Amino acid sequence: MNAASVQRVWALTFLLAAWAALLSMGLASILRTAPLPSSGWPEPARPQPVVPPRGAIYAADGTPLALSLQNGDRVYPMGSLAGQVVGYVKGKRDPESGRINTAGELEAGQAGAERAMEGRLSRAGDVYLTIDPALQTFAEEALWKGVEASGAEWGTAIVMETKSGRLLAVANAPAFDPGAPRGAPGDDPRLTNYAFERLIEPGSTMKALTAATLLQAGAARMDDVVDAPMRRKVADRTIRDVVRHPPRLSLAQVLAYSSNVGMSTFAERLDARTLTGYHRKLHLYDADLLPGFRVWAPLYRPPEQVGEVELANLSFGQGLSVTPLHLAAAFNTLANDGVYVPPALVEPVGGPRTERVFRPEVARELRAVLSEFNAPRARLRGYDLGGKTGTAQISTGRGYEDSETYAALYAGFVPAGQPRVTVLVVLYRPQTSIFGSKVAAPIFREIAARALAYWGVAPASVRLGSGE
Repeated sequence: MNAASVQRVWALTFLLAAWAALLSMGLASILRTAPLPSSGWPEPARPQPVVPPRGAIYAADGTPLALSLQNGDRVYPMGSLAGQVVGYVKGKRDPESGRINTAGELEAGQAGAERAMEGRLSRAGDVYLTIDPALQTFAEEALWKGVEASGAEWGTAIVMETKSGRLLAVANAPAFDPGAPRGAPGDDPRLTNYAFERLIEPGSTMKALTAATLLQAGAARMDDVVDAPMRRKVADRTIRDVVRHPPRLSLAQVLAYSSNVGMSTFAERLDARTLTGYHRKLHLYDADLLPGFRVWAPLYRPPEQVGEVELANLSFGQGLSVTPLHLAAAFNTLANDGVYVPPALVEPVGGPRTERVFRPEVARELRAVLSEFNAPRARLRGYDLGGKTGTAQISTGRGYEDSETYAALYAGFVPAGQPRVTVLVVLYRPQTSIFGSKVAAPIFREIAARALAYWGVAPASVRLGSGE
């Protein structure tokens, strides 16, 4: 071994010895300074709960409605768009923010889809809603403008796809941004999804469904005529009409004049079990209309408690309280050629549980009448729109005589001949007018106009080449 090799060996030996000394000094320092438990070994760190990232919520076209950041914050990129439908979470996705359920899982969702789809979202699963952002925007803007103009306490507008039952828009007023500061759920009216979480009486919109029941049961035809004074007594109850009309009315004219007297007279051809049986087929009594979502249960009388007064009331939309969602889905049966399809809010919808309620010709005859006698403020030049107005008097609990509280409604089809969607508008306690024809119908018209333009449907006069 030459001198150079010997030097290299000694240098390597020195470096290894120095490294060993440093390691032993570091370990000794750690052992001297680290507090030792009684066992003599360092206490292991406590395991932290592992919370998976919360899944996202998207609209039907992939527009993000709710996302989670890396730090656990939940953000809502579209702001107030479908705010009450999307819902909100309690706070950051950590053990202090949510609720622990019986399975020991963290629950953060407090309302809307955030609450209804908690199981999927908490396991990092994404949720796609049926909401169409464009139609949702149209419905919200028209509704907010209408609520402000009418001075209503609150309002809601539902756009339901006729064939599938998909809820393409569920608008509420006042607006709610899930990412903004908010009050307690019971104290902040912005948090309420009025389409799902309020009960209303259908009012005169029910007359269209009663007329369909009469036709389906073979109890009347559209050209049948009854005596129709401006008021009549049923037991101890006086039934009145508001709009002046001839003393005798056909069933079609009863719908045109929205006659309580005429409809209650026709309804005497039905018994309580028949009328309430069709209400049940229309799912107006369902307590779980949209599984997973918070939807209020209807209030109704069983058939054995429906006497002649109650039957008269039911025929024109009193004595039954349902959510706007219940009413929209029931009215959609007329749009869907007599087939009931349940509402859906989460994709994929799959095969809906449909049920035939009315014959196709019954539904088409009703749509033709509702198109012919459509409210002037719900009409749109060049388009075939149809629907029924409603003014629902809200019972005080002691009846209707002393009540000065009303809801204004409009339920209609776009277009009426071959409906693509059913639209329901409800304004609660409007101040400028209580009539659906005055305050709810214009909201329907604006939603319909913007939807038709969005779909690229030209007015009839343009399609025929008239140049108008």
